[in-house]
Amino acid sequence: MAVVAARLRGLLGRPLRVPARLMAAEAEERRSPGRSFETLRVTAERDHVLHVELHRPEKRNAMNAAFWREMVECFRDIGRDASCRAVVISGAGKIFTAGIDLVEMGSEFLMVEGEDAARKAWNLRRKIREFQETFSVLEKCPKPVIAAVHGACVGGGVDLISACDIRYCTQDAWFQVKEVDIGLAADVGTLQRLPKIVGSQSLVNELAFTARKLMAPEAQSCGLVSRVFPDKATLLRGALDVASAIAARSPVAVQGTKVNLVYSRDHPVPDGLRYVATWNMSMLQTEDILKSVQAAVEKKGPEDVPFSKL
Repeated sequence: MAVVAARLRGLLGRPLRVPARLMAAEAEERRSPGRSFETLRVTAERDHVLHVELHRPEKRNAMNAAFWREMVECFRDIGRDASCRAVVISGAGKIFTAGIDLVEMGSEFLMVEGEDAARKAWNLRRKIREFQETFSVLEKCPKPVIAAVHGACVGGGVDLISACDIRYCTQDAWFQVKEVDIGLAADVGTLQRLPKIVGSQSLVNELAFTARKLMAPEAQSCGLVSRVFPDKATLLRGALDVASAIAARSPVAVQGTKVNLVYSRDHPVPDGLRYVATWNMSMLQTEDILKSVQAAVEKKGPEDVPFSKL
């Protein structure tokens, strides 16, 4: 820390300058992603912020085979996109999502290849693991992901938002762990993540056993969502505002924070402390600390600091 302090003393006497290469890249950072998808629409809504829409409004954003594949492709791309620092995910049309597309996806489970029961089971397990990655990729993406839910969020929709970092909804939103109603146990993340989000194991069990609807006020009171908005337009504006606030901070700090939050959730406190110590032994050497401190001394906000891409 003595080295950092010395560097700070040398830097604080100089004005904060925006590197020419960052200014030249400004227009490029606002670009829309090049890849197009069948079930998703990705747009650059704000500086360093991407908006991912579930985009099958005519099918109530039901999750077909293309969706399960494209979510992985999309968020792996976002994870590698150095200009993106935060993501908002929402649903096009009248609702967030109706969950799995049973008409299209039924054959994926009922017609499994294999010469005997063991081989069919092996192949089915492989398929389930692939489907799990569709939502685990949200958690693995180092950029914070904000879920903006309006209307219904059913079945796979709960799996999806459970893997997001921040969850907001409209006052008419409702949530349903639907899987028991179609004869199966939820297997792509809800049963594993929801108990760590909601403060009551009893409530999680009730929702999973009965498939009853969880309305917006109860979703907020139990901690599934942290804010409720009056309508979709206000919801999206609020979610994008928070995403912009996140994107204004050091990407080294924000992405390191997400990685360590996810790790600490799944490990004992001593393990989490060792992990963050190892993490920060390199990350504390970032120039972002010097830039942030200088901005604070000059009474500037984070949005005035020219952080490099990550």
